[in-house]
Amino acid sequence: MGSAMAAMDVNSTLNVGSIPKAFARDVLSIEIEGPSRPQLTLVDIPGLIQTDTKGVTKSDVELVAEITDQYITRSRTICLAVVSAANDYANQKILTKVRAVDPEGHRTLGIITKPDRLDAGSGLESSFLDLARNEDIRFCLGWHVLKNRKYEEREFSLEERKYAEDAFFRTSNFKHLPKDHLGIDSLRSRLSSLLFEHIKEELPKLRNDLEEALLAATQQLHIMGSPRANSSECKDYLTHLSLDYFQVCKAAVDGHYEGEYFKSDLDSHFNVGSPATIRRLRAVIQYMNTEFAEDMRINGHTYQVDWSDNPKPVKPGLKLWKGLNKGKPRSSHQHPEKIDKNEALEWVRYALDHTRGRELVGNFNPLLVGQLFWDQCWYWEDLAKVHLANVAEVCGKFLDILLEDKCPKDVASHLRSYLIEPALDNRKKLALRELEEIVKDVMSYPINYNHYYTQTVNERRQKRQKASLAKCIQDATNHKKLPGCESHHTSASVDIDRAIEVYSKNIDPNMDNVSCEEALDCVFAIYEVSLKVFVANITTQVVERHLVRGLEMIFSPIIVHKLSDPEVEKIASEPAAAQRRREFLMDRIQRLEDGRDIFKGVM
Repeated sequence: MGSAMAAMDVNSTLNVGSIPKAFARDVLSIEIEGPSRPQLTLVDIPGLIQTDTKGVTKSDVELVAEITDQYITRSRTICLAVVSAANDYANQKILTKVRAVDPEGHRTLGIITKPDRLDAGSGLESSFLDLARNEDIRFCLGWHVLKNRKYEEREFSLEERKYAEDAFFRTSNFKHLPKDHLGIDSLRSRLSSLLFEHIKEELPKLRNDLEEALLAATQQLHIMGSPRANSSECKDYLTHLSLDYFQVCKAAVDGHYEGEYFKSDLDSHFNVGSPATIRRLRAVIQYMNTEFAEDMRINGHTYQVDWSDNPKPVKPGLKLWKGLNKGKPRSSHQHPEKIDKNEALEWVRYALDHTRGRELVGNFNPLLVGQLFWDQCWYWEDLAKVHLANVAEVCGKFLDILLEDKCPKDVASHLRSYLIEPALDNRKKLALRELEEIVKDVMSYPINYNHYYTQTVNERRQKRQKASLAKCIQDATNHKKLPGCESHHTSASVDIDRAIEVYSKNIDPNMDNVSCEEALDCVFAIYEVSLKVFVANITTQVVERHLVRGLEMIFSPIIVHKLSDPEVEKIASEPAAAQRRREFLMDRIQRLEDGRDIFKGVM
């Protein structure tokens, strides 16, 4: 016993002058084997201590409480709550603890010890008799009474101890209790029955836990793949892994989700941040492209014009033309700047003054439309770069999740640093270069062969002309009351000459105003056409061509075939820790399979 205490560092100290440890977390196990021995494990945990003393520190008190909680909270543990008749059981803390974790007492058997310390006929004996009858603190498993050896009986053999216990229960007031609730022999039988019933109840749960543990261990071993001790085994492993990667990645890119890989852990809502959703890569890319198109439609333009009939007076010195800032860094952009019709015309007039060439008054320089268009699409490049970065990040997360699902962490880390990250970085650089070319096309003078442009220009002009004509007709309409009619009805007549006269006077003599309105029509028409083209180009020529398409080729059997022997060993060779992990999993699987075979026989 002294050697065991020394090994567990009990009643010893590392620091001179400090209080020795009274308890330890280590477990002293004593195994008794034999054909007639029961399959039973008994754990004797320290008794609960109320307060620290000279030989027991505060940390010892806390440690004992933690050890007790650790065992009694387990659902498969049968608790033997031992209370001493030498003290009032209301002050014994173990009863509070077991009732907290097992309120009905379905797995708690109360044990009363030292009943011979009670004075016969006393109130305290009466209270313990009530407790033993399960009439005070009730447990479904009930109570049991044992007599301990007294100090003067310390040399008694087990047989002598049994005789002394039987004699006490024959003569004391405890003799009125059921015989199977008294003595050590009946406790053995009672515990055997309790254990048998408890095991029967827990077997289905235990079998499910075993199956789950076996499945988890098998999956972990499957992820580790075959042993990888040399270059040949490493290349064979990487070839099979790359083929699996290629098939899953190709299915995710194409949007074919029939495989088992895509059917687990599905989200109730479409959350682009969750691994289950990211596994369905094509769906996420489609969602992000749609969000990008909507963001461009709502926030892509610099100015949002209010075309209502009550514009505000233009502020003196208003300068809206961002073309003067060409080449300077763009500020952070959230929403378009709201301006009214007068401010929009002032925006065009300001640009008109700065782009005027040798054209006649009333006409505008053809380059004016390009200048205003560049001004209106000032933030396109920023929004496209944000979208490109988001898609690239999702593609990287998808490959990270795929590698984590398909191979061990050490191989995934090597593949990520050696193949995946360089390839993703190169694809992103190519995408940015493609974006730069598209932006250059946008920032050159607009070229259009789409009839939608001329149709939109004409519609805007006609809408403006119709509004003006309608006002002229309204001003030239006369209302006369019908003779002899007592109602308020009138007869309306339109003075055609008057309407034509008013309409002709509406023609603005300021030719710059006419030029500004015409230019504004052209700008908004070409913007709508070019916006659709830009979104299509970004989603197809940048996102699809450089970031998504061919993602499965980053780690394919062709790539593995080109790797040299040192390269495959660097990526896939199994470290010593992984080998030990493999041996542990194989041993665990064997033990769990043996346990499953035993279950089949028992069940």
